[in-house]
Amino acid sequence: MSGIVLFLPCRAGSERVPDKNTRPFAGREGGLLSLKLDVLEQVGHLDEIILDSNDPKVLAIGEQRLTDWSGRARLTVRARPDVLGRSSTTTDSLIRYALDSVSCDHLAWTHVTSPLITSAQYEEAFERYLSRDPDTHDSLMAVTPLRTFLWRHDDGARPANYSQTPLRWPRTQDLTPYYEVNSALFIVPRALGTTLGDRIGARPILFEIDRLSAADVDWKEDFALAEALYRLRGGRPSASNSEG
Repeated sequence: MSGIVLFLPCRAGSERVPDKNTRPFAGREGGLLSLKLDVLEQVGHLDEIILDSNDPKVLAIGEQRLTDWSGRARLTVRARPDVLGRSSTTTDSLIRYALDSVSCDHLAWTHVTSPLITSAQYEEAFERYLSRDPDTHDSLMAVTPLRTFLWRHDDGARPANYSQTPLRWPRTQDLTPYYEVNSALFIVPRALGTTLGDRIGARPILFEIDRLSAADVDWKEDFALAEALYRLRGGRPSASNSEG
C-alpha cells in the first residue's frame, strides 16, 4: 500500500471550454495537462500520481509523458469508465470511484485547471498535512480567503461577515474572513474518506492560497486570464507561497 496517492481527474467533453485540458495554453502544447505534470513532477511526499481520464487526448499525452518521467512519485495513466466521465457525473460519485479504486493510506486530489499553483505550494501543503495534530485536523483543503463585504438575503438583507456598529463600513482587513474552496488541493486519510464518502473530513486544515495563484479555469474568460497571468510571470506559475 502506498503512502499518499494523488488523483488527477481529467474528463473529456468540457462544454464551456472545448478541449480545456489539452488545448495549447500560452503557446504550450499539451496545455494545462502538460503544465500540471511539469509541476507535479517536482513535488515530494507523493508515492504515486494517477492521471485518470476518459479523454483519448489526455491519455495519449500521459502515455507520452511516461517515456521521460523523472518525478519522485510514480506516474500512472489509466482510462476511466466513460459512465464516470460525462457532464452529468456528480463529484460525489467520482470521489467514491477514486477512493474505491486506489490502494493508499492517504488520498490527495488536484486539478489541471489550477495552472498557477507551484510545486513549492504543493510541498508546503503536504508538509502541513503530514505534520498536523490528528486530534485537531483530520484532512486538508485549499481555500482562498475572502476579506470583503459579504451580505446574505435570508430573512432580510444584512451583512454576513461584519457588524455595522460601531462603524458602518469597517476596514476590510478587520472583517471576519470567509473562505472560498478553490479546488486546488484536497487531502484525506483514505479510511476516513471511504467512511464519509468525501475527499475531506469534518475538521480540515484550511490551507490558504492567494487569489491569483489559485485562479481556476472554468470559462473561456478564465482560460484567457490564466494565460495572461502565466505570461506575465515569465511563463511559469506564481513564485509566491501560500498565506498560511
